[in-house]
Amino acid sequence: MPAPPPPAARPGRGRRPAAEVRGAVLAAAGAMLLENGLRDITFEKVAARAGASKMTLYKWWPSPGALAFDAYFAATEQTLRFDDTGDLAADLTRQLRAFTGFLTSPGNGQVIAELIGAAQSDPDLAAALNERYTLPRRALAVRRLRSAQEAGQIRAGTDLESVVDQLWGACYHRLLLPARPLDADFAGTLVRNLLTGIATPDPDASPA
Repeated sequence: MPAPPPPAARPGRGRRPAAEVRGAVLAAAGAMLLENGLRDITFEKVAARAGASKMTLYKWWPSPGALAFDAYFAATEQTLRFDDTGDLAADLTRQLRAFTGFLTSPGNGQVIAELIGAAQSDPDLAAALNERYTLPRRALAVRRLRSAQEAGQIRAGTDLESVVDQLWGACYHRLLLPARPLDADFAGTLVRNLLTGIATPDPDASPA
């Protein structure tokens, strides 16, 4: 749900603490992002809605895209857990279903798609996405896969980074190129295909 707009600062009431101003800016930008998308995020518009100085925004964020990134994840406050119950198939399926649910909930998918698109021409936004979202989330996934590998559930020598691309990359593909539905069934299918394989067993192959 869009956050309610913060009250504008009243002239003559003294300077607000920096943390309060930052919170007001993020709340204003988050609401604007969910209301009208990334095109609505400019330093001038956000500053006016938050009752803040435009120069303050220039000092704290290198670009409107970087501000939009901070605002979006502050507004959604979504933490997608990555459980390690010992059951690899169940853990992967649970996490991917949570992830597809996040991407398909109202507003989220569109904003994520816009942020990814804008990052292609906004290096500051691209850096923020990589450093604070993409790379940390990849690390969580690789850590869970490595745990399974050490337990003998994944073949030694498997490129775990490419497994992340196969699973979560497929979800982003359906988000950005929506020819087919992105849903919980798709998440389950991805895990089954990955863990069981898709090739027909060769009856002439000798046992490993």
